[in-house]
Amino acid sequence: MSNTCDETKCNGDCASCGGDVTVTLTLDDDSTIECAIFGIFEADKQEYIALLPLDENGNNSDGEVFLYRYQKDAAGNPQLENIENEAEYEAASDAFDELLDSMEYDELVNENELN
Repeated sequence: MSNTCDETKCNGDCASCGGDVTVTLTLDDDSTIECAIFGIFEADKQEYIALLPLDENGNNSDGEVFLYRYQKDAAGNPQLENIENEAEYEAASDAFDELLDSMEYDELVNENELN
């Protein structure tokens, strides 16, 4: 995984960096795919990362999202692991859905405050 995140400015919420934060994933067939980091979130005391696969134009037009188990190694480098267990995937997916719901709620509140 390569990371273009400026970790000196990182507070764990990738959306807060303000720039294009991407990682390059190497797939099982050794092909690569560029993904935007949507965010890092927690479920059942484990951190997860949501990645948006990007097309050749840098867009995520199909709405696909990749979820991975996320942690940092002893040197502080990000590590991604596949979620192998269906129950764990469901917990991560539910937490991601809650994150999306809270973001939509926050947007609505901010819009109402501006009016």
